[in-house]
Amino acid sequence: MGAYILRRLLLIIPTLFGILLVNFVLVQFMPGGPVEQVLAQLQQETGTLDRITGGGGGTTAAAEAGSGDYQGAKGLPPDFIEDLERQFGFDKPPAERFFLMLKNYLMFDFGESYFRSISVVDLVIEKMPVSISLGLWSTLIAYAVSIPLGIRKAIMDGTRFDTWTSGLIIVAYAIPGFLFAILLLVLFAGGSYFRIFPLRGLTSENFSDMTLIQQIGDYFWHITLPVLASTISAFATLTLLTKNSFLDEIKKQYVMTARAKGLKESRVLYGHVFRNAMLIIIAGFPALFISVFFGGSLIIETIFSLDGLGRLGYESAIQRDYPVVFGILYVFGLMGLIVGIISDLMYVWVDPRIDFESRET
Repeated sequence: MGAYILRRLLLIIPTLFGILLVNFVLVQFMPGGPVEQVLAQLQQETGTLDRITGGGGGTTAAAEAGSGDYQGAKGLPPDFIEDLERQFGFDKPPAERFFLMLKNYLMFDFGESYFRSISVVDLVIEKMPVSISLGLWSTLIAYAVSIPLGIRKAIMDGTRFDTWTSGLIIVAYAIPGFLFAILLLVLFAGGSYFRIFPLRGLTSENFSDMTLIQQIGDYFWHITLPVLASTISAFATLTLLTKNSFLDEIKKQYVMTARAKGLKESRVLYGHVFRNAMLIIIAGFPALFISVFFGGSLIIETIFSLDGLGRLGYESAIQRDYPVVFGILYVFGLMGLIVGIISDLMYVWVDPRIDFESRET
């Protein structure tokens, strides 16, 4: 098992290299880079000042500019534009910039944000607790509810309980997460009906003045609605997956043999069926965690005004803040690959008969 884990860890390097390379190449063809963002903002501010003062400074500046590479460079001195390129590192060829980025990333040096005057590492650490809270609690709640419910539905397959719970699950699956989040806000966050939960944020303004017990209660008070909105689709998918997996195992010959030997039903279900049926559930853990942590975080964080990694990544992409974008991409990719390795270890923990060492690489 040790050799397999070592191989998986070594595969992280070329995988991250490929992710960064593809995205770096795509960035080179995207219009409106950080230099153009700054120049457009300066042009807008200069135009606004000219309209307020009634001056004609724009014509003089345009005469000094000459022909620049950037569309937004019209009316600005070429020396100023070259200085901007040096500040952002765009005075170097793309290949040199890419390999310099890789060298720094190997040492977890992601540089500094273009527009926030803070290192990317500090920025990611600052935003990480929000995204971890959403992903962790949503995944734990989904598993804690869906697995027992799925097992119960498999045991009572075809009964009235199975029918009406299936109806609820289908409705839950059909509701988009963002729509459910808005519904929760309207109903329970003072939108039109009840003001039970707070409208925004992960903690209250006086959080630092609270006792430990009060801080824990305040945290869960704020996180309840975002977690519910993040969990609804995963809850439906995981419940049906658990039910179908158990139904497949219950119909197999070894279950009939165990029952024929006189074993109790609970022993058959949880001593034999559970181990085999849970393999596919564990296999879906990385995908579920990553989808909640990465995929749904942007919309949920935006609706509930949570300052997490999803919202940070979106805003950084709009601003062309490339150090932050690639830093988040690197962290997300690394976490996803590590979660995949953890999933394999959980396979072995649930079923020791699985031997990854014998697999062909």
